[in-house]
Amino acid sequence: MRGASRPLRAVRAAGAPAGTSASGAEPAGDGAPGTDAAGAARARTRIADRADAFLAEDELLTRLRTRSAEQGVVAVSPATAAALTFLAASTRARAVVEIGTGLGLSTVALLRGMPADGLLTSIDPDGSRQAQARAACVEAGFGPGRVRMITGSSRQVLPKLSDAGYDLVLVDGVTTDFPRDLEAAMRLLRPGGVVVLDDVLWQGRIADPVRREALAGALRETVRTVREDERLVPLMLPVAEGLLCAALRDGSAP
Repeated sequence: MRGASRPLRAVRAAGAPAGTSASGAEPAGDGAPGTDAAGAARARTRIADRADAFLAEDELLTRLRTRSAEQGVVAVSPATAAALTFLAASTRARAVVEIGTGLGLSTVALLRGMPADGLLTSIDPDGSRQAQARAACVEAGFGPGRVRMITGSSRQVLPKLSDAGYDLVLVDGVTTDFPRDLEAAMRLLRPGGVVVLDDVLWQGRIADPVRREALAGALRETVRTVREDERLVPLMLPVAEGLLCAALRDGSAP
């Protein structure tokens, strides 16, 4: 899982002069080059920090976050975790698929929003991490019957899941698999169900330019598909590195 919280970046229209907003309007300011853009960037950073700090995480999530960092697993940000709990609760999601278990931080966040009879299916190729995630779910007070851990890649597991059988699908696995995972998620969702994709605005700050371009290409394709598919009602939430949500319209299941 990825999703470590980073400051949001200032966004302006492509080709627009520095200090010009995405709409093309000149912002108010003292007129010094770059001053308004830098101020806007700092304001966005403060807003992002406040969103992350809005709800204090309990001891369990804090411990999972520390353990994830120690093991090189990038957990979802605090604001993303809160958003997942909210989305699971607001959709009354009884059947959820999570692609990317990590050490269970997002798993616990989803379960906390689901009804008491809900079942979460979590997919990850690392069985040892899933064992830790299962222990975290038990520690959080959820019985073993609330979580189904399946060890394997999304490519292997998703085709075996039932069509139109799920209320919520979280895509937070391998970034280059996002386009294929999105396509599978649309098959899995019932009408009115919601797909959530984490870190879709991530810049892929890695040294290898080939891998960086592969990641960027997958994210561009994913965002474009969600925005243009008429079966979906899309929403981009400026949480952490971008939380892309889309609801499948009633009567529009693939």
